[in-house]
Amino acid sequence: MNKKILDYVDIFFESIPYSEKNDKIKNDIIYHLESEVRHGISIEALVSQYHSLEMLCSLAGYSIQDISSFENSGIVVSLDELKVEFKKKRRLSYWSIIFFVFGCAFLYNFFLSFHWFYLIFSVLGFGIFSSLFKKCHWNEKRDDVYSIEAYHFLQKIHDKYLKKFYNCWYFFLTFTFFLFLNFFLLFFHLKIDEMLELIHSILFYYEILIVLLGKNYFLSHWSCQLLGNRVKKVFTKNFKRVCGISFLYWFVFILFCFITKKLIMNLFVVFAVIYGFLVMLYNFTYRRKIMFQNIMVNKKRIVFVSSVLFVFFAYYFMQRDYWVLQPLINSMPNLSNHQNQITYDEESGVYTIVDADGGDFKILQLTDIHLGGSIFSSVKDSKALYSIYQLLNYAKPDFVIVTGDLTFPVGLFSLSINNHTPVMEFASFMRNLGIPWAFTYGNHDTESMATYSKEDLDKLFQMLSYKTSKNLLYPYIQPNITGRNNQLIEIRNRDGSLNQALFLIDSNAYTGEGFNQYDYIHDDQVEWYESQVLRLQNEEKKSISSMMFFHIPLHQYQEAYQLYQQGSNDVIYHFGENLEDGVGKVCASNYPSKIFDTALELGSTKAFFCGHDHYNNISLEYKGIRLTYGMSIDYLAMPGIQNSMNQRGATLITIYENSEYDIEQIPLKDIS
Repeated sequence: MNKKILDYVDIFFESIPYSEKNDKIKNDIIYHLESEVRHGISIEALVSQYHSLEMLCSLAGYSIQDISSFENSGIVVSLDELKVEFKKKRRLSYWSIIFFVFGCAFLYNFFLSFHWFYLIFSVLGFGIFSSLFKKCHWNEKRDDVYSIEAYHFLQKIHDKYLKKFYNCWYFFLTFTFFLFLNFFLLFFHLKIDEMLELIHSILFYYEILIVLLGKNYFLSHWSCQLLGNRVKKVFTKNFKRVCGISFLYWFVFILFCFITKKLIMNLFVVFAVIYGFLVMLYNFTYRRKIMFQNIMVNKKRIVFVSSVLFVFFAYYFMQRDYWVLQPLINSMPNLSNHQNQITYDEESGVYTIVDADGGDFKILQLTDIHLGGSIFSSVKDSKALYSIYQLLNYAKPDFVIVTGDLTFPVGLFSLSINNHTPVMEFASFMRNLGIPWAFTYGNHDTESMATYSKEDLDKLFQMLSYKTSKNLLYPYIQPNITGRNNQLIEIRNRDGSLNQALFLIDSNAYTGEGFNQYDYIHDDQVEWYESQVLRLQNEEKKSISSMMFFHIPLHQYQEAYQLYQQGSNDVIYHFGENLEDGVGKVCASNYPSKIFDTALELGSTKAFFCGHDHYNNISLEYKGIRLTYGMSIDYLAMPGIQNSMNQRGATLITIYENSEYDIEQIPLKDIS
């Protein structure tokens, strides 16, 4: 339709109330004017020739009396009357489609269980839907005359709900094809009950989609019905074309997946994004044929939709696996030069390392590595791994203990919520180096928004553990106490005597009582520790020597540091400094743990090792127990920490055959 002709004719009809008859006269006039243009007459000539409504009517075979009689006939529907009717239709459309979905859901449950209870409610749902549908009179033929204001409001309703209907339809098609493909590919791999469980998991989302789709269809259909046959025909023709192209588009994708016999998620995302761009292109071009006003700038809506899309794509990219560091990991040479024997007790979950070489046994404590695992953190992640390689190559340890925060799935800082990739990368890194290692959880390793929960991560560590990797000492069974991983590792001399018992205790993450309210080592964990010390002392017939590793510092770390600052003789300073910001320079839990006092009573554990505070690396002796902060690796978690070097490094623990030990720092800056 020629826009100039349409605008010219609209000038004469803008003060005339709308009805389907009036609209037919208008369209006939436009048709004859376009016919004149096709015969070579210019629009300017037509405007000067047909410069009144009477002349335009005569061109189309009407008289001015047809317009006059039309103006004066019937009762004109006002804007207020139309708004009341619209609100009623909208309310009925919601309830009718809700009861339709209600009936379908109960019918589905009836076919699953054949309980008559479900059938009765299904019939009730369909009955109410039928009653409401008839009450709406969606398909009634009307010859009402509408005021100019009411007509413009009707146009807005038409545009608004037609746009919503098309957008819901696009999403519905994409979701349907994706699910259909998933069901087809999983059909031969899942049992019937598993397939039904999968259907149940997505049914709710489908029901919401159908409610929105049905409501928007009913209201757009109603507006088309009032706006006349021309609008209905254009809508029907256009909708068939859109459906045909969309079905063909997704059929090509499904055909490709059938040929390759696998669903490629990345490819689906690409197809979905391209489909979205095609929909946007259609909305800006061909959709104008069925709209009175195609594109309306709504700043609030643009901001809302943009925000939703940003959050969706940000979440998608932050939870994906990226293997950017794998080439670096594969290039790392093996550093192991020890032949220590490692055994695992299936009943107790205890690993035993026998120092086959004799002499000194060296443990390197690493802490707060903070791998992001995303493409955005890859540079800092590679620096962290290379720093660890330098430390391991320098220290040549027999064993490595990571005291928490191996991962950093905190989206705003690492632009990643993926704690799966960092664990896999670090396990691969350590397996290539060939050095045995163990791990105790930190507060960041199982953040609430992370892709892997604490149960998932526990299963992952077990999958990567000693039976598979031959170097990760993660237990396959856990004591029935608080924590994600509490374990005992025995270091024995060549003659089988116990040298050191290493307790890896989970200091847990957060209490859930507020932001960054850190948890602590609970009483049942303390009781388990006590029982294991007593058991070993009973078996060894002597007082045993032990060490403890955890993430969050105890209250005694703060007490000892305050006494040290006061110059008290109750503490002995060994090395390091506390440069962490915050009260008392120590970020401990608000809840005191009994673990320190219990260790004092037992007299077995003489050294505690923790992490958590990245800028703290002090080592103090308090009440006969050595309290040591491990040097952190972190390049990512704290703003600007990548540029600071004084705190970065590792802690080397050298154990002698007589169970005596030395603790020393290895600052990275001294060996780089």
